[in-house]
Amino acid sequence: MKVLYNDGTVAECPADEELHVIRHTAAHVLAQAVKRLYPQAHFGYGPATDNGFYYDIDLGDAKISDDDLPAIEDEMRKVVKENLKVETFELPRDEAVKLMSDRGESYKVEHIGDLPADARITFYKQGEYVDMCVGPHLTYTKALKAFKLTGVSGAYWKADKNNKMLTRISGVAFASKEDLENHLKMLEEAEKRDHRRIGKEMELFMMADEGPGFPFWLPNGMRVKNALMQYWMEMQDKYGYEQVDTPIILNKSLWETSGHWDHYKENMYTTVIDDEEYAVKPMNCPGACLIYKSKPRSYRDLPLKLAEAGKDHRHELKGALHGLFRVRAFTQDDAHLFIRPDQITEQVTDVAHLITAYYHQFGFPYRVELSTRPENSMGSDEDWERAEAGLRAALDSMGMEYTVNEGDGAFYGPKIDFHLQDCLGRTWQCGTIQLDFQLPHNFQLEYTDADGSKKQPIMIHRAGFGSFERFIGMLTEQYAGKFPTWLAPCQVKVLPVSEKHRAYANEVADKLRAAGVRVKVDERDEKIGYKIREAHDVDRVPYMLILGEKEAEAGNVSVRDRSNQTVTRATDEFIADVVAEIKERRG
Repeated sequence: MKVLYNDGTVAECPADEELHVIRHTAAHVLAQAVKRLYPQAHFGYGPATDNGFYYDIDLGDAKISDDDLPAIEDEMRKVVKENLKVETFELPRDEAVKLMSDRGESYKVEHIGDLPADARITFYKQGEYVDMCVGPHLTYTKALKAFKLTGVSGAYWKADKNNKMLTRISGVAFASKEDLENHLKMLEEAEKRDHRRIGKEMELFMMADEGPGFPFWLPNGMRVKNALMQYWMEMQDKYGYEQVDTPIILNKSLWETSGHWDHYKENMYTTVIDDEEYAVKPMNCPGACLIYKSKPRSYRDLPLKLAEAGKDHRHELKGALHGLFRVRAFTQDDAHLFIRPDQITEQVTDVAHLITAYYHQFGFPYRVELSTRPENSMGSDEDWERAEAGLRAALDSMGMEYTVNEGDGAFYGPKIDFHLQDCLGRTWQCGTIQLDFQLPHNFQLEYTDADGSKKQPIMIHRAGFGSFERFIGMLTEQYAGKFPTWLAPCQVKVLPVSEKHRAYANEVADKLRAAGVRVKVDERDEKIGYKIREAHDVDRVPYMLILGEKEAEAGNVSVRDRSNQTVTRATDEFIADVVAEIKERRG
């Protein structure tokens, strides 16, 4: 595929860059179509992304919705059909400002002002449309073969809530119509699995206008969350963690010491207590440091492994909120380990085993990334070399494949990130193992070494799920709401065929309940077919027990599972099998 670079050269595009070029060109075609339909439009940013492309647009007083997208798509097809030649040119800064000013593109003028003084300012032109851009692009618009607009949303200019809200039009583009169709099918499947829709149908959680971004867990959702929490607690015990719980609101001085007050305050909620400033915690690590510092520590006390299912609050932009995936209040499956330098490899290996055990439990494939020292790091060369070597040694000792992301570590230490892939091929960054020299230094943490000298511990931050909210959202979509039995909010639903069978239904339910099984009895005066469909399609229960005259007389149960297979079982035998399935956390 030939592409046009901003120095005017045309060359073959590397295969791994083709989609980016196609999507970048699609963003320009989108903008050109919008300008034709809405002459008053002015343009902000219009990049290609990993999943498609978008353009942020100031439409003045005009309002558009998803209903307007087909007309814009039609205009884009006209631009493509015209087969406009794509050209590029470069201008000095003052001429670039004049060109954009003359065209009324105030956002582009502002963008020019943000560029370094020595920056090259290049443009791409197709027909009457001119855009400031670094490229590269397709050489003719007709080379854009497969695209689809997917939605309209709002976006602040420069992602700053103090700036004007622009209209963001998003889309996808591919090299072929076949690739586009496959992607659209995947999107259709993703919509069916959307945890927000399933969460509403299954009554797992809700959102309210009175608390945007603050999820309300409903009874069914709490059953899922509690089951996941129980699994998490058992895993902490298995891997030798002590569980702690730190306060949600802490004094400003703590956050000044940790550095959050200077670097993270805009994402924190604050309050005043007894005429002093306090903050609602956005993360749990400073509290763990206070626990460590609460008494003298010896080298024999290390590693100190503190696990916390901590409730955190962060101020996310309203436009970024998304179901359970992006919220303002969440419970993090957190842990902080305080270790000696000689324990890095051993403890990182142990943490990695724990995190990968989580993912094997739920069947998530994953890839691992090691991020190394960034430019703005703190700590000595020796600390960093030892830390990075420790992480590499841990990964190598496990035979774990990983890629190195040079220079992308945190400023306080290198890290290992785990990227999960779900059933739709989407990637999620969940697990992380981070080495930290900064907080132990800020809080003046120390331990007495074997020779009597004072040493500073190294801190490991780790999470496996990321947060219970986000992980439950992922699981809801992964399973399409059909949670494995041990996680399902209702594990068995008992369906009496008629009113006269309710007594037997409740008798069976009591036995299940006594065995620790989550069970409900549907006693409504509805036809049995309706009850079955609702239990299967809406409640998504693993097992339905259909109880009529025959079952009541024989003292057994007709068991219908998710595959719609029905078999007759002895009641006690069925209960024993379900209890074993739950205990072993199968599926």
